Amino acid sequence: MSGNEPVFVLVRPQLGENVGASARAMLNFGLTRMRLVDPRDGWPNPRAVAMASGAAARVLDIAGVFPTTAAAVADAGFVFATTARGRDLTKPVMTPERAMEHARALVAAGQRVAFLFGPERTGLENEDVVRANAIVTVPVNPDFPSLNVGQAVLLCAYEWRRQTAAQPPEVTAMAGTVFASAGEVERLAGHWEEALQAAGFFFPPAKAASMKASLRNFWSRMPLTRSEVQTLHGMLRQLMRPRDRGGEGGGEGGGDGGGEGG
Repeated sequence: MSGNEPVFVLVRPQLGENVGASARAMLNFGLTRMRLVDPRDGWPNPRAVAMASGAAARVLDIAGVFPTTAAAVADAGFVFATTARGRDLTKPVMTPERAMEHARALVAAGQRVAFLFGPERTGLENEDVVRANAIVTVPVNPDFPSLNVGQAVLLCAYEWRRQTAAQPPEVTAMAGTVFASAGEVERLAGHWEEALQAAGFFFPPAKAASMKASLRNFWSRMPLTRSEVQTLHGMLRQLMRPRDRGGEGGGEGGGDGGGEGG
């Protein structure tokens, strides 16, 4: 068993497709160590390979096959059993998040860790669960708690990846641009203030200072990109450009009395 990641043990899986789907889910989140306990349709299984779809087939290529659950986890220092059913067993019951937090600490300390996943029809039996040190239960809808084995594997693999990969919770996709500098935003604000001043926007004069301050705050509060700043400059230049109004009723400069429909 690899010492830097947990091993996922599929106990008596019934469908090759679910084994393949589990392999895909594992590799999606950087896990490669799979073990199979007494797969119903034997091993290797072409349906599992087909479902694994390409790169994830390598997870199946190195998967170990064992006759019993006890043999599959014999080298593990800590075993988690995934199950939604209540058990008459005294064990810690963890969410996937807490289980992977604990697993990460165990692995970092040099422990070997295994996760058990039961067969599609019945899930893990008590004879499997008694070999585990803790139970993992996904907080699903209590009226429909059943999870496909591939789904259960994906949820646990996701939690492992989420807690071990340096992935910030939020990023901004910049689409080929960068954020504008403070100086670029300042010049944009000045450009608009100048145009608005010329248009008589800052009225009455007594309120002009507070209106300008509000506009400056408006510009600085927005996380503008450089391309957006350039677009806003261009919009303003276009709006301020003199227009040829020859087709609007008498020619440019027609005056108040006749140029525009007077």
